[in-house]
Amino acid sequence: MKEVAILPDQAPVMPLPGAVLFPHALLPLCIFEPRYREMLAHALAHERMFCVALLRPESAQWKSEDDFFDVGTIGLIRACVGRGDGTSNLILQGLQRVCFADFVQLHPFPIAEFETLRSDNETTVETDALGAKVLELYARFKTLGRQLPTKIDRYVTDMTDLAMLADLMASTFIEDPVRRQQVLEELDLNTRLRLVIQYLRDETGNAAA
Repeated sequence: MKEVAILPDQAPVMPLPGAVLFPHALLPLCIFEPRYREMLAHALAHERMFCVALLRPESAQWKSEDDFFDVGTIGLIRACVGRGDGTSNLILQGLQRVCFADFVQLHPFPIAEFETLRSDNETTVETDALGAKVLELYARFKTLGRQLPTKIDRYVTDMTDLAMLADLMASTFIEDPVRRQQVLEELDLNTRLRLVIQYLRDETGNAAA
């Protein structure tokens, strides 16, 4: 039985360049900026959760909520090690897609009220066929020497949760963060699988396969 986290009504947001967190995925982070040290202290004092949002490619850094995408993922701090210099290393586990509805604070770090985004995970014959194609492309990655850790690799072969499969493949093998963001924002499972297939084909250098 899956562990279900009770989400708060609002949570801090960490806008990052190039980082897209997916549900179930683990994201290692080093917290060193003073504003994010404050954010981490806030999160640890409350629900141990914060959101990750992708910085828009045209924004070198964020100054307002317009500088990052409004769909992100809320994550749970699974492990956190503080260092003597005030920095911290942590592992954030993605929980749920969210859309930022309003910001109750922007500085020194954003705190957002958000709505959870429910993926349409109903499967059809087409869904199963698309999932099989994703696994076929993953097999091609393995022949190119790119593979998930052995424990996860064995798990993937028998994976029946195709929504999780799409997210895992996007998180691991799609290099372009904007493409990963597109996969994150797509709630229709078949469309998301098609996106993953298209992008995995591009990554293997064989778009016609």
